Amino acid sequence: MTRYDDRYGADVLSADPHARSHPKPVHRDEPAVRGLVVEDVDTGWVGAVVRVEKSGGVHVVVLEDAKGRTRTFPLGSGFWVEGQPVRLVAPKAAGPVQPTRTASGSVAVAGAGARTARASRILVEGRHDAELVEKVWGDDLRVEGIVVEMLDGVDDLDAAIRSHAPRPGRRIGVLVDHLVPGSKESRIVAKVGANPHVLVVGHPFIDVWQSVRPQRLGWTRWPTVPRGQDWKHGVLAELGWPHATQADVAHGWKRILGTVRTYADLEPALLGRVEELVDFVTADLADR
Repeated sequence: MTRYDDRYGADVLSADPHARSHPKPVHRDEPAVRGLVVEDVDTGWVGAVVRVEKSGGVHVVVLEDAKGRTRTFPLGSGFWVEGQPVRLVAPKAAGPVQPTRTASGSVAVAGAGARTARASRILVEGRHDAELVEKVWGDDLRVEGIVVEMLDGVDDLDAAIRSHAPRPGRRIGVLVDHLVPGSKESRIVAKVGANPHVLVVGHPFIDVWQSVRPQRLGWTRWPTVPRGQDWKHGVLAELGWPHATQADVAHGWKRILGTVRTYADLEPALLGRVEELVDFVTADLADR
């Protein structure tokens, strides 16, 4: 009787041929820190961690997608980070850490409180400009005792500067939006009288919003808003955010400002001008 080799053995059910094929993925613990981008495997939702909180007695993570929409998921397995399966866990509470750098990149002065306001000032066009300067340069300016004031526009810039009576120990620095050749702003600045205690500089952006790097909003560049349409409303519409009212505009700016963490999130064309102003108004030591 002829015998044949039986590659399956005597009992074809004795072993699982798939048992050794692919081991189960190993889930590493990943702290759900703010800003971490994760994907929920079940739904495909991709978003950045906004916060971790307790809901119904369990810890959940809130994720925000590129359009600003949020969803809540329970912490645990079922997430991917950079293509790897992870188990999201609540981040450990850290003790207070003294920063070594301010948001502007300057060396932080440990234990320094706000100095009494000096006579020198930095003037900016409006509230959004002031809030952005405060967020990035506020710590530096408080140490130096420099106040940022809003102009509510630059239509009467020369009179606004004269009202501050600039002189030694009372320098005035002015930041102007959209200061490019041929603009209305450039014509206004040209009328400002020469004064060694006044420095007027400007950035090229339509609005200070545009000085935030577009990558912070998921864009490669800021959108082009059609002529005749309000620029800010057009930007918010492009983001898919409410934009019908001034309250919507104010809320939209708060969200944009919230994406700014340090000077690295701003365009160099603004950074250089603000640094120039800070140097100018702090260089005069006559009032110290």
